[in-house]
Amino acid sequence: MEWNFSHTTSCLRFTTHAARRVRQTILTVLYTADFLFIRSYPPFYGLFGGIDSHLLHSDNEQMNELEQLRILHDFPETKLMPALFVGHGSPMNAIEDNAYVEGWKMLGKNLPRPLAILSISAHWLTRGVDVHIAKNPRTIHDFWGFPKELYDLTYPCPGSPEYAELTKASVTGAVIRADLDWGIDHGTWIVLHRMYPNADIPVFQMSIDMNRSHKEHYELAKELRLLRKRGVLILGSGNIVHNLGMINFREDASIFSWAEDFDGRAKELIAKGEHEALVNYEKLGRAATLAIPTPDHYWPLLYILGLQEKDEGASFPIEGIAHGSISMRSVLIK
Repeated sequence: MEWNFSHTTSCLRFTTHAARRVRQTILTVLYTADFLFIRSYPPFYGLFGGIDSHLLHSDNEQMNELEQLRILHDFPETKLMPALFVGHGSPMNAIEDNAYVEGWKMLGKNLPRPLAILSISAHWLTRGVDVHIAKNPRTIHDFWGFPKELYDLTYPCPGSPEYAELTKASVTGAVIRADLDWGIDHGTWIVLHRMYPNADIPVFQMSIDMNRSHKEHYELAKELRLLRKRGVLILGSGNIVHNLGMINFREDASIFSWAEDFDGRAKELIAKGEHEALVNYEKLGRAATLAIPTPDHYWPLLYILGLQEKDEGASFPIEGIAHGSISMRSVLIK
């Protein structure tokens, strides 16, 4: 008798798929009862408890609307949190003292204390969008050739699987995958180490999808606005001007005129709320081309701009250009 492996595999696949669909249907019914009835009547909620929302979908399926409602229901509304873009510059800012570091410290003292921090860093680029869900994210030393003191430094903040799930529920224009492999890269932790040195605020990162256009990054950011109303500080970490090919590490390095020009032009456009010009920065001339040879460090700015509400303004708590070709400008939306 000949064993038909292909046929057996197909049968198993069908059986597994059918079982998953039955399981999904049952859980959806239970969840509907949980959301519409059990949660609305405390004695029943105390008797039955809640249905875990993560059971309602597999990793390969986009979150359904019912589950989104459930997750949003679990996070009470707060006062609107600011949104912040930071020019993070050199990893040495984690251990050196300078005006930029002092500015970060002041931001940590003056901003409302967040319930969690979502960081969108220039140093986590992926194909598709990921959100890190680990309870204890690792500190990533994603740089080379620096002093041992810097590699010995860690930022042992807690993660926030709950707010990561809220992030997934807030976005309908993209499937956001759960990630356990990343952590917090230096675009995130060198800034937060200075802003919140006690590392006692939950932090999680969302990746930047390299396949998206500038406009698509800006539009995706709009879907994250709800997080600001749930106590989340959204941090974009990059640099408006970031040309490593022309960097000058001398302390007395002169600032390139094109770097100063584009940094100033970006400030003007941000202050006026002219986001379309900033999204289409390639049309801003030669200074823009030199300031942004690759868009990775610029994209986090577009996320923070996309978070801005109509009645909000923008300020610039930190300004300056380091090493001739790196803008350290910060942008605060509130």
